[in-house]
Amino acid sequence: MKNTLRTLLLLVLVAGSALTAAAQNLTQYVNPFIGTGGHGHVFLGANSPFGHVMLGPTQITRGWDWCSGYHVSDTTIVGFAHNRVSGTGIGELGEVVLCPAIRASLPAKGTAEIPFTHKSETCRPGYYSVVLPDPNVHVELTATQRVGMSRYTFLNGDRSQAAVTLDLVRCTGWNNITGCDFEQTGPSTVTGWRTSNGWANNKELYFVMEFSQPVHLRHKADGVGVFDLSDGTVPVLIKVALSGVSVENARLNMQQELPGWDFDATVAKVDKAWNRELGRIHFQSFDDEVNRIFYTALYHTMTSISTFCDVNGEYHGADAKKHKGDFTNYTTLSLWDTYRAAHPLYTLAFPDMQRDFSETFLHIFDQQGKLPVWHLMGGETNCMVGTPGAIVMADLVMKGFVEDREHAYEAIKASLTLDERSLKYIKEYGYIPYDKDPEPESVSKDLENAIAFSGAAKVAQLLGHTDDYKRFYKLSQLYRKHFDRKSQFMRALGSDGKFRAEFDPFKSVHGKADYTEGNAWQYTWLVPHDVHGLVSLFVSEKAFVSKLDRLFTVEGDMGDEASPDISGLIGQYAHGNEPSHHVIYLYNFVGQPYKAAALLRRTMKEMYFNDYDGLAGNEDVGQMSAWYVLSAMGLYQVDPVGGRFVIGSPLCTKASITVAPGKELTVVARNNSAENIYVQSVTLNGQPYTKTYIDYPTLMQGGVIELQMGAQPSAWGTNKVDRP
Repeated sequence: MKNTLRTLLLLVLVAGSALTAAAQNLTQYVNPFIGTGGHGHVFLGANSPFGHVMLGPTQITRGWDWCSGYHVSDTTIVGFAHNRVSGTGIGELGEVVLCPAIRASLPAKGTAEIPFTHKSETCRPGYYSVVLPDPNVHVELTATQRVGMSRYTFLNGDRSQAAVTLDLVRCTGWNNITGCDFEQTGPSTVTGWRTSNGWANNKELYFVMEFSQPVHLRHKADGVGVFDLSDGTVPVLIKVALSGVSVENARLNMQQELPGWDFDATVAKVDKAWNRELGRIHFQSFDDEVNRIFYTALYHTMTSISTFCDVNGEYHGADAKKHKGDFTNYTTLSLWDTYRAAHPLYTLAFPDMQRDFSETFLHIFDQQGKLPVWHLMGGETNCMVGTPGAIVMADLVMKGFVEDREHAYEAIKASLTLDERSLKYIKEYGYIPYDKDPEPESVSKDLENAIAFSGAAKVAQLLGHTDDYKRFYKLSQLYRKHFDRKSQFMRALGSDGKFRAEFDPFKSVHGKADYTEGNAWQYTWLVPHDVHGLVSLFVSEKAFVSKLDRLFTVEGDMGDEASPDISGLIGQYAHGNEPSHHVIYLYNFVGQPYKAAALLRRTMKEMYFNDYDGLAGNEDVGQMSAWYVLSAMGLYQVDPVGGRFVIGSPLCTKASITVAPGKELTVVARNNSAENIYVQSVTLNGQPYTKTYIDYPTLMQGGVIELQMGAQPSAWGTNKVDRP
């Protein structure tokens, strides 16, 4: 009952905060083009916060950097697709592709590469437009949660030849079609479906498409259709509603979300929704460019994970069956990435969403027998190593967001005691021997699972499962087995208990070595759940600090077969990939927060900027941006379970979050600037505060954290009693 009441209060909070946010124009600070260059892989187009529909331009896939279906280096478009993945390492979706056309110039299959210039593009949250010169058409896009809306204005030429193509075959990357069909069911209505395998299997997509004028299906073949418009002299509007369940549900989604035809009003409505959600954090910096990067980053955290249920609550489950729930079901769960910063951020800024996350996770467990690993459109991809769903689930339990804690613990325990994903070797050997597991990356697997075991131990202790607590705590310490005291690196162990003989701490071979998208230099620090235990493995604390210092200066060759994900390097620190994201904050644990401050400021300046290639690496479904959002506010949850947030070096002068009804958490950084990067002193609600961390329950009480900043390192946080 308490948790139910809390959920209701949080819903009231969201409605109330909308009044404040509505008066702001925060979308002006968002630049959706950030991350469309380099290896950012972000979605460009029109969508609503956490929306299922992501409507944007589609290009020919020319390699890894087209995972989202678009890359700024390209200057051709083949159409406009209605769903996407954003910031992932594998291309998927990009389905239901529409494109305006002139019948006389159509190729045989109705689709072609159309040249365009980026100067003709405009994009802001909830709106995208581009002018296609041939045919000369102004394309405008917007979207609600489950419905995309297009407006095509044919600018000149023979408008009586105006047409629209529908392509159900074209898609992005790994999305392999297994079947599709469509039919015109009325003068201006088309319905259809598409099934596919690929990164995730057994995906089902249903749609209803409505035109603002009668159309004639002139050509249909191989999943492609050409519809002649009855009047090309006026803008044609097209609405497409999606569902993972049925055509009937797609129709219901359209009826409830977008029954009318007012394109401009829809744009204004989604802009209001974006302002409301961006307004969950009121952020001010000493540098207006930082404001733009910050709000774009916050936007990216809501353009990744997406809603995956219909307005009636029905959704396509992990068992490929139809289900109905009283919660919002989510998908695009890249948990190996997002457990580190994105989900901790959501627990601070989006507390009203956490019941939905927990219910999503638990229903996936009920349907597939384990918590999600990397879930997409109801399918388990099993991508990346470890058991990250257990980490997020444990954090939600420890923070009080789960109503049925025993069910959650059952899911955590079951997921960690399966024989799959190399876990059976831990049962037999106490670790994963590289010479027994047929799959590589044993070191990364063990280090990631140790974090999950730690989360399980905390939940077991909370619920009074003493024997389980002892067992999981012991397993959380298995990282110690991999530490080679001689070289001071985490190394692969064989079944004989000996380290692999061949060893180069710099070398990384993508998908074939002992480390996942990294090397020994980067993975030696992956013990966020027991930092002091990691420190104790070194000869002394001084030796630990010396090694950590070297991480940011040492240079070495990772080899030609290293993953492109290993990017954003400062020495061997790789900010472009997630296992490094907590590492700078380790300085707080050894009483040297001033070293963290300098590196945090350098990372935020060099790895994030307002340009196409404005991300150090793959956005990874909001994780890269979530790191920036938290760090720019001066807080970061190092241990991903439990909510101990470490204080860093904020870029804000003031940042506020409404954490509960009537409770606002505010971070104030006095005398902050590009030069004044070091914390001199801290007060919490007006009282001196010497610790370099603040726990989640304290943050959720609201209040004011005030930091005095200066240009020189201070003694703040250097005493042992003040360390995390």
